[in-house]
Amino acid sequence: MRARVFALLAVTAVSAATLQAQTFRVGVDLVHFGVTVTDKQGQPIIGLTEDDFEVIERGKPQRIKFFAKGDTATALPLHLGFLLDTSGSMSADMKDVRTAAVKFLNKNEHAVDVTLVDFDTEVRVARYDGNDYPRLIERIRGRKPDGWTALYDAMGVYLDGASTVDGQKILVAYTDGGDTRSSLNASELSDLLKASDVTLYVIGYLENQTSSVRNNARMELMRFAGLTGGQAFFPTSVKEVEGMYDKIQREIEARYTIGYSSTDERTDGAWRQVEVKLKRDDLKSAKLRTRAGYFAPYRDGPSVKR
Repeated sequence: MRARVFALLAVTAVSAATLQAQTFRVGVDLVHFGVTVTDKQGQPIIGLTEDDFEVIERGKPQRIKFFAKGDTATALPLHLGFLLDTSGSMSADMKDVRTAAVKFLNKNEHAVDVTLVDFDTEVRVARYDGNDYPRLIERIRGRKPDGWTALYDAMGVYLDGASTVDGQKILVAYTDGGDTRSSLNASELSDLLKASDVTLYVIGYLENQTSSVRNNARMELMRFAGLTGGQAFFPTSVKEVEGMYDKIQREIEARYTIGYSSTDERTDGAWRQVEVKLKRDDLKSAKLRTRAGYFAPYRDGPSVKR
């Protein structure tokens, strides 16, 4: 397993360009965005329709060609990633953290598979389908805390693997501190997140850190999640972690998926800014979260220009 992880990390060092090329694959003409809409209290708003949204790419309106709500029969397959910090600083809280994680994963019956990445000084990764849940739970319960915190590398390994699958990709990460061991740095990880179509949720239990480390880690985790249209949560007690997972679960069940075929046919690999907006006047106070854009497809040779 160690050799496999190191090989993946070597690929991750250049995978921003790879992810860019795969975000809009040759032969696939739809760009998909996962969208979460919440009210003033932060509760998900359900029941919206395709007509309630508009999509604008680089200032030009786009026609929505695919629309799905949450766990409907038309939704794209859900691939769930779960990152679990098992570093030595987790010793006192590991039992409660494992219990909350198991409860969360047991509720995600709509996921076609779960990729577990547990990390300390090293990163370990395995993917489980629905029939393998007992082995997934056994692995979570059997992991003992030890070592440092290779958080960035763990995310990089997951993103590298997620780039090869199609559908909704949601990554839920638990950590109790900032990164202390990774080969990747924060800037490189940000580029990977921006280039991916993964939605990141983070639970950062930072109460055991010094104030300076806690503040820096909090800002960083919020930025990482924000790049993907996800969200970061910061419980002040381990007992609050289960409630945070419940909030994430409600958002997963209430999210919308919007797909469109870009009117820009260029294949230059450039970044394209995208805005997804709500059209109804009665939703002006609602908050919409999604990723900020995507990288265009890239092909060698002449591209179509407009």
